Amino acid sequence: MVNLYRDTGVVLRTHKLGEADRIITLLTRRHGKVRAVAKGVRRTSSRFGARLEPFGHVDVQFYTGRSLDVITQVETVDAFALPLVADYQRYTAASAIAETADRLSAEEGEPVLKLYMLVVGALRALAGGERDSSLVLDAFFLRAMAYAGWAPAITECARCGLPGPHKAFSVSAGGSMCPDCRVPGCVHPSQEVLTLLAALLHGEWPVAEAAQPVPRRDASGLVAAHLQWHLERQLRSLPLVERRAREGATGAQ
Repeated sequence: MVNLYRDTGVVLRTHKLGEADRIITLLTRRHGKVRAVAKGVRRTSSRFGARLEPFGHVDVQFYTGRSLDVITQVETVDAFALPLVADYQRYTAASAIAETADRLSAEEGEPVLKLYMLVVGALRALAGGERDSSLVLDAFFLRAMAYAGWAPAITECARCGLPGPHKAFSVSAGGSMCPDCRVPGCVHPSQEVLTLLAALLHGEWPVAEAAQPVPRRDASGLVAAHLQWHLERQLRSLPLVERRAREGATGAQ
């Protein structure tokens, strides 16, 4: 039927509608961000209410409505939500990922396949629990910024492109700054921080997981500041993220 379409997506957030319905915001593979009504999902008798919780990776059938589409069928692809909601550290990281994806996919119906793949990959890594959630979150932030065209300059000067490493870093200027281009207000991250940022951006996990707590903390601060500068507003979920290193975490090689 012309009015029906199907897609795979991740549930980013939900809102109550009326007494029994919800508006579900999903980031989908082919249709980008979709907001759709799930009728009756707040009733205990709902057939698929539990599948439409945040972080769920689902296969969904939609009916095209006048203002909002309507969800008619849902099947679980990956049950990411179960391990995420059971662990506060992973849950808060997943919340920041979902909020960032929502912000970066401003136009509904516009395909954003790369962003969708980044979100699925990050949630899969968090749900698997093999990597430290803070590193997963920062890697997602950096790659999402690269997708949006905001990747910070790490190994070269943000203004003139002179190869580094450089000791100065300016969020407003776009990243690392050489001595000639340096602007007021720069911070001076250690070489360990710059190495960690580059490793997270490029997926060099053995290097990232070898980083010590202080460089991890400083790198997280720079990543968060850079992201929120470009978003032009603070992420509501970010202050809630628990940044402590998870005890006993070991990286997959």
